[in-house]
Amino acid sequence: MDKNIRTAAKTYRTILINEGMDNVDGRLSSFVNRLTEMYASEKFREHNVYPTMNVTNIYAVIAMCLELKSAGMEDAQIINAVDKGFEKRRSMFKKIIAFINILPNSFNIARKWNINDHAKRVDDKSITYDYFNVSKDKVEYQISKCMYVEMFESYGIRPLCRIFCMTDEFSYAGLTRHVKYIRHSELATGNTCWDEVIRK
Repeated sequence: MDKNIRTAAKTYRTILINEGMDNVDGRLSSFVNRLTEMYASEKFREHNVYPTMNVTNIYAVIAMCLELKSAGMEDAQIINAVDKGFEKRRSMFKKIIAFINILPNSFNIARKWNINDHAKRVDDKSITYDYFNVSKDKVEYQISKCMYVEMFESYGIRPLCRIFCMTDEFSYAGLTRHVKYIRHSELATGNTCWDEVIRK
């Protein structure tokens, strides 16, 4: 876990500097202590059973959120700060999305992503779908339970799971030539996650 903690600490330092926080070293030490305790907890062992989820990373983000919340930041500020802190680590992914966007079959690629992800999530039970409908030109699904949300909920910060909900929005924002993405609702702030992915 030492390597994971060092990587998370580096990102958290970036967040603290970006936000102009004082006592960066002291806040960083508090974060490392909190994350170390979280990784050693029974709760982490219970959650770290889903092959499709990087629970180590999820817990690091939860620890960041808890630290920033204890520093007096509002939820919207925290979501923005953490999202911005991971911007550099997303650079390669952005390049891949940009390449896929220029391909004429980009919708088919997105469609296959969804089908494969659905199968894996159902298999490891990390996400519960009310339905998952696929046609030639559309993928639509509703989710009533998601372990990302459940983990944040277990630490009393469910709305901050929006940080992970935004991953889909980020991905599809780069696939605009042949794909239309509609998010009607999400579990972090509502009762269901309802998405549509449509061929343009």
